[in-house]
Formats: sequence, structure tokens, C-alpha cells
Amino acid sequence: MIPVATLYYFLCYAWNRLPEPAVLEASEATPFHRPLAMLAQVLLHGTRRLLQAGLPRAFQPREAELTSLRGRIELTPSLSRGLLAQGRAVCSFDELTPDSPLHRLLAQTLASLASAADLPLALRRELSQVRRRFPASYYEATAAKPTAATFRELRRQRPSSAGAFLLHVCELVWQIALPEPTAQGRSRFADFRRDEVFMARLFEQFTRNFFRREQRRYRVYAETISWQAQGQTDDLALLPTMLTDTTLEAPDRKIILDTKYYAAALRTRYDRQRLIAPHLYQLYAYLQNQRPAPAQALEGIILYPAATQNVDVRYTLGGHPVRVVTLNLHQPWPGIAADLLALIS
Repeated sequence: MIPVATLYYFLCYAWNRLPEPAVLEASEATPFHRPLAMLAQVLLHGTRRLLQAGLPRAFQPREAELTSLRGRIELTPSLSRGLLAQGRAVCSFDELTPDSPLHRLLAQTLASLASAADLPLALRRELSQVRRRFPASYYEATAAKPTAATFRELRRQRPSSAGAFLLHVCELVWQIALPEPTAQGRSRFADFRRDEVFMARLFEQFTRNFFRREQRRYRVYAETISWQAQGQTDDLALLPTMLTDTTLEAPDRKIILDTKYYAAALRTRYDRQRLIAPHLYQLYAYLQNQRPAPAQALEGIILYPAATQNVDVRYTLGGHPVRVVTLNLHQPWPGIAADLLALIS
């Protein structure tokens, strides 16, 4: 299972945020043993910075009963209550305020973590202290738990880089929260490293964004590859989409890099170890349907996390170099970064 310290780097790169020295120092002083403790520490650090700078203000829609006109008069409630005869009206207006859905979410998530039995007592106390720096109404116990729609709406509001990162952290915390049967209102938290679908997506996003940030030779993107096929339009529409995990492209070189978050890069078949056939077929299809520029050398890489064994094999398939290789995630971070950069050197 991936170490928690390495997991922090995965989340930072996947969510377009460079690792914070303060969080790394905290992890060295008190090593994280569970992902939840790491998420709580990241949330604490980010929220403290937000509070120290002062909660950013933004215009939020409000509706209130006023004695002076402001914004737009809501005629239906004003007339039904007989307010106009009293010199009052219900008005809708935008107000500049630090109260925002994101800040309420932060406070609510801190409150949930502060009651988590999975966390050390000292960390829960820190969470409670930071939570109390928000107005009590932000994290009232009756507040509805955030849903997928909550997070979609918050992402549409395009928060700042720091806000977007904290939004990702909160979303993950609520995704892994499970009702605690022994204590009303409390939650226990699953270890999301066991979620293979989530970890596969995280490994892919981490790898792509790492190369975007840490090198300048290649343009890095996820590429939709067109089938080199002929046929009726309706028939061609039935062909599956070919979308690469990561394409790295330079004037003289193009690399199709496919990440696979599997426990092993080899499978036993008829008492022999072999590469996983569908993964190799997929990469081969990507390479055969490419039309690189005349001066571009095209190659493919399948990257696995090293779990049960290390693998590093090379072939020429269809005239293109192909490498199947594992990445050791149990080494210190500088080694992981160096191994990734060596893949494309």
C-alpha cells in the first residue's frame, strides 16, 4: 500500500498544488500513519493560512425585509405580507461578505474531523480550535451533509488555487466518511487507498501533472486518438474512443504514457509470468493509430507502481520502442521524482 507521505505528493500534484513545506515539516515531526490524519493536517494548514490573511470577501445573494429599497423588490412576498403599506419591502440584493459556501464547507468539515475517533486527541483539539474561529452558524450540527451536487456547484464558482485545493480535500473527506453505528452524529473514515478506482484516477492525474510542472521539453496533455479506419459514418461512430492517460510531445519525440494502478505488472498464466495482455494491446493500438510528424520518434510506456516485484522490459512493437516499467513508491520522494524524470530523459 502506498505510504501516506507519498500519498500527500500524489494529491498535491493531482490537484495542481505544490507540496507545502509546513505540512512536510509537520509530517516529519509526527509521521502520518493514516491518510485521514494527513488530510486533517493539510486542511488545518490551509485554513489557518486563509484565516490569517482574512477570509476573502465575495458578493453573495441575499433576501431581506428592509425599510429602504435595495437591489430588486420581491413583489409577491412584499404584497402577501402587506409590507408596502408599512413602508417596508422584501428585497433581493448582492452583499459583500466573508460568508460563502466554501467557508461554511471548511467549517463543517473541520467540525466533522474534530469528532473523528480515528484521529489523535491532540489533532482533534487543534481542529476544534480552528473551527471555533468561524461563526457558530457555519458548522451547526443541523446543517445538511454536503453532496456531490454541493461540490459541483462550488467548483462552478471557480475558487482561487488555494481554495480549489481545500475544496478537493473537503470533498475527499466527505467521500470517505461512513456513519458510525455506535455514536449518533459521528463518522468513521475509510482508507481511500483501498479504493482501486480512485487510486487509478489519482495515479494518472498525478503522473500527468508532475510532468507538466517538472519539465519544460515536452507539451503534456491527454490526447484523443483517431482510428485509422475506413467505413460508413454510422459504423465508424461505433468505434470506442481512444484517450491517452498522458501524451508528451516535443518536435523530435512523442511518448504515449499509460498508467496502470495494479498490484502487479505481471500475471501468472500456465505457470509462467506474463505481461497483462489488455494493457499491451491498448498501448499497441494507440501507437498504430498515431500519425506523428515526419521528424518525430514515437514510443510508448506502460507505468505501474512497484508492489510485488520490479519490472523494466523493452520491446520494439510495430516499429516503435515500448517500455513496461514499475515505479517504486516506497522510496523517499526525491527518488520517485528522479525516476519519473529518467523515464523521459
